[in-house]
Amino acid sequence: MSRTPRTTAAASPGPHPRSDDEVAARERILDAAFAAFTESGYGAASTLDIATRARVSKRELYALVGNKQEMLVACIQGRARRLQMPADLPAAHDRDTLTRVLAAFATQLVREVTDPAVVAVFRLAIAEAVHAPEVARALDSIGREAARASLRAIMARAKERGLLEGSPAELVEQFIGLLWGDLMMRLLLGIASQPTPREIAGRARDAAAAFLRLHPKPKA
Repeated sequence: MSRTPRTTAAASPGPHPRSDDEVAARERILDAAFAAFTESGYGAASTLDIATRARVSKRELYALVGNKQEMLVACIQGRARRLQMPADLPAAHDRDTLTRVLAAFATQLVREVTDPAVVAVFRLAIAEAVHAPEVARALDSIGREAARASLRAIMARAKERGLLEGSPAELVEQFIGLLWGDLMMRLLLGIASQPTPREIAGRARDAAAAFLRLHPKPKA
């Protein structure tokens, strides 16, 4: 079974535990919820099953996390935090630095999104698209949008410095397409494995280089 993502109390929109025991119980609940969602489906998973797996009462479950949708959001949000732009990326003052910034961000993005637990969340969203569309909405707004917002900020700053031209949103979609190709589809189908760190770094560098070839520096 894929390992479950850990989510801290500070990351969740639900109630905040106060003691160490409550924090530990809340982590068990979120791990149990993720396992139940991926095994049984979001719609079929019951709060009783989740509480039993987590070794808590249903009352504790609602007090520490909330309802089933809040559990889902907390599970996704725990991963979404890791899709934010790394804080130590240098400011892109020239094209060479921009290449490195894009490659560094892309490396983190592919590493996190190809994690088996994250792929399991995407499969869950697809499986529940008809009966529980809130799963896909939560994944899109909390997970995918986090990465795109960070990338839009990179593209917007590069445009301000005269390194790129065009709509930041459109530039993001082009870069994402070059980065992923059909990798995510193959992972979802189970016909590809998570790339190695070396493969991820190479994919990120190639995508950054290809993107900047498509978008030469604007003429002054």
